[in-house]
Amino acid sequence: MKTLIEHLAGYAAYHRDPRNVLTHFVGIPMIVLSVTTLLGRPALALGDGSAFVTPAMVVYALSCLFYLRLSLGFGLAMLVLLGGFLQAGAWLAGLPTAQWLAAGIGLFVVGWIIQFVGHYYEGRKPAFVDDLTGLIVGPLFLVAEAAFWLGLARETRAAMEARAH
Repeated sequence: MKTLIEHLAGYAAYHRDPRNVLTHFVGIPMIVLSVTTLLGRPALALGDGSAFVTPAMVVYALSCLFYLRLSLGFGLAMLVLLGGFLQAGAWLAGLPTAQWLAAGIGLFVVGWIIQFVGHYYEGRKPAFVDDLTGLIVGPLFLVAEAAFWLGLARETRAAMEARAH
């Protein structure tokens, strides 16, 4: 199984243009929220009905296990961020059906349009076209880029940059 550095470097190789990376800071959160929204239904009651589980919770729990396996620090950051997305997605999933679908599908379509604009600048196809794991690595890449911009995880950045070229 690939390491954190291998995943980040593979993704970074498709994201060298700063305009592309910037579009991802808009498009990827929109896509993550859309998936959370669309998978926010159905809510299946557990036990006496005071607790419930949604497909979004299952997908994000599995995603967080993947992230935590790669890195405790980045995994915990993803756990917190995805928890916020789960809350926002649950709120949107609670809207009437037409509004729920409009929000989920609208966020998904607009988010991907923004992604493809970024890849137009990059002059290269998205990473997931060659490796589907790019779909789960994208949000992690943004967290890593934010950490790098804050001056954190310098060794991770250096190792990623060395492999991405």
